Amino acid sequence: MTPTGQRWRRAAGAAALALAAAGCGIRGTSVPVDAGGAPSRVSCKAPGEASPGTTDGAHSAVYLVCGSALVQVERTAPPAKDTTAADPRLRAARTLLIELQRTPSADEETAGFSSALPQGLKVDGPRRGDPSEALRLSIRPDDLPSFALAQLVCTYGASPALGRTHAAVLGGPGDDTAHRYDCSADVLAHPDIAEHAGWGDPLSQQD
Repeated sequence: MTPTGQRWRRAAGAAALALAAAGCGIRGTSVPVDAGGAPSRVSCKAPGEASPGTTDGAHSAVYLVCGSALVQVERTAPPAKDTTAADPRLRAARTLLIELQRTPSADEETAGFSSALPQGLKVDGPRRGDPSEALRLSIRPDDLPSFALAQLVCTYGASPALGRTHAAVLGGPGDDTAHRYDCSADVLAHPDIAEHAGWGDPLSQQD
């Protein structure tokens, strides 16, 4: 074999080893991944420091996706002008949902943040028979992307306007019983927990 051929084989072998090493330990997620461009490191550092659970007239703290985890990010935005919601809890829930559906800013994108919340999702208040803290979604919670459900649960659970319960009581558009979903450290670190059966405790409907 010529020296040129030997050099080509060595280069090909090194490339194969690099590809094999890069494929090890990569954890799958339910968030779409853009395969274009060369891989780069992201900081997952929020552009602004959020006070835990902040939700006031100008600030909202939401959980966005970064890598394969959730990180709290502070958003500066006025509350939603919702004249149809008399309940302050429902207005807060809708404001937070809008923030989760908003396209990340340039700084957030640079830091590696994204959101899995579908644009068409809507939230409403409890139905007759639901617990008072329940919120009804236009899509069944279990039908949402796992990362989207985790984002919603942890954002609602951190909101003082919603009780800062570190959980959310959510139901869908049908007659299914609302379920309580807890935002734990495991959910923040592994938002795909929503794919596993058993997340979300059923709540008995009350008369």
